[in-house]
Amino acid sequence: MNHPLMIFDGDCGFCRRWIARWKAFTGDRVEYEPFQSAADRFPEIPREQFARAVHLVEPDGSYSHGAEAVLRALAHGGRRWPLALYAHVPLVAPVCEAAYAW
Repeated sequence: MNHPLMIFDGDCGFCRRWIARWKAFTGDRVEYEPFQSAADRFPEIPREQFARAVHLVEPDGSYSHGAEAVLRALAHGGRRWPLALYAHVPLVAPVCEAAYAW
């Protein structure tokens, strides 16, 4: 895998709309695939987790999910400051994750 892979729920219309937005921003720097076709390649991630949140699998095999995955994908697209806030400013990460879960 040469690029990060964003795995999402392909049956979710809300998810597909957001994926289209993120894809327009990241272009070919991030790949996108529904978990319905990608999950079997990542047995270390329980299938039910794919149904709850997006996951970003990096080329080195590490992965993140939820708001962190979104911010990491956007960083690959060139917008790095949101991820920096998430990683370094107290309370930003829990607020982002709560907003994502909502």
